[in-house]
Amino acid sequence: MSASDTDFLGRPVIAVTGLGIVSSLGRGVEENWEALTAGRSGIHRIDRFSTEGLRTTISGSVDFMGEMGETSTGLSYAMAEAAGSEAIRMAGLKDDDFGGPLFLAAPPVEMEWQHRLLLDRLDGAAIEEAGYDRLLQVARKHPDPSIYHLTQCSRISELLADRLGTRGLPITLSTACASGASAIQLGVEAIRRGETSRAITIGTDGSITQESLIRFSLLSALSTQNEVPEKASKPFSKDRDGFVMAEGAGALVLESYAEAKARGARIYGLILGCGERADDFHRTRSKPDGSPIIAAIKAGLADAGLGPEGIDYINAHGTSTPENDRMEATGLAAVFGDELKSTPISSNKSMIGHTLTAAGAIEAAFSILSLKDGILPPTINHANPDPAIELDVVPNEARRQEIGAVLSSSFGFGGQNACLVLGRAPDA
Repeated sequence: MSASDTDFLGRPVIAVTGLGIVSSLGRGVEENWEALTAGRSGIHRIDRFSTEGLRTTISGSVDFMGEMGETSTGLSYAMAEAAGSEAIRMAGLKDDDFGGPLFLAAPPVEMEWQHRLLLDRLDGAAIEEAGYDRLLQVARKHPDPSIYHLTQCSRISELLADRLGTRGLPITLSTACASGASAIQLGVEAIRRGETSRAITIGTDGSITQESLIRFSLLSALSTQNEVPEKASKPFSKDRDGFVMAEGAGALVLESYAEAKARGARIYGLILGCGERADDFHRTRSKPDGSPIIAAIKAGLADAGLGPEGIDYINAHGTSTPENDRMEATGLAAVFGDELKSTPISSNKSMIGHTLTAAGAIEAAFSILSLKDGILPPTINHANPDPAIELDVVPNEARRQEIGAVLSSSFGFGGQNACLVLGRAPDA
């Protein structure tokens, strides 16, 4: 391994050789990137189920995956399979014989209402009497393998491992909105440790249901600006009122730079650094001084061997909630100082919504495309800037700008924070 194949700490340089994306904007890298850079929104009214009585009636749901989209687990798998197979093919590898480990970020799995009611009907009891303990009793009396599989956290990764031909035990993790970035970090660390020369990392989330909307509404986390769906997600704007729940999947094929170069693979970008820090302050709110966010950003930069001046663009977490956007801006200002005034920062969530478990992976894929093509996606719906957040948010229209390094941040409920530093391919 030559010096150019290792980083400043002597670790293997991590190359990105394949990407895959599914979102409310469409299926595939090309379709998504074209829509994102054009400033189009994928947010729309929900017609998958009745929204009568719900405060939020809009989402970035993915409604074009066929029969697999009829359950949350099925949709999460279908999107992960589409993104994963696209990424492997882009890397020039066989999408049924990948030959490396799988690291999957997937949503928490539990029995959906439709299956609880099915069990309730099987038992012939009144619906209002249903509870988890009684449902367990009913499930034991009426075993159903299909329902069992839908409630196994590892089910998606097991199916993906078989379909994509990955090696070893597939890893499934769920660290809230940081999950996709955390999956990438696990892949990076496995290659750095010499455990494998390649890995596929996927984030997926297909969990928009009536119950999930109600739960987030009870947390006052969702936007209720239902009148014009495509304008509801407005990160860093003064009139932001919450995030728009969305679905999607993002996949990245990671390889050691030496291995990718040896097999003649095209390299789309690099993963330069990963940082993570926990925040034990509150299940939804950030610590008021922003110290865990600040520490996660600093850790990512340190792992990449860069200072704030080395970052040319920030792909923000930017959820459009009053709390998150303010705390993210505060954390960035504490780390970047005056550098922040000249560093563009935009939020993909203004167009695709918040894809939760998948967000970190999808946004990392978009960041690699920004590095490759020299295009910064806009933050749309930015008509009413927040005077308390002075940032260059690339408002409303994409910007052509050559960049060398991107910070992509993911700050999750439960205090799970992860930041990735991505770099331009050496021959780009």
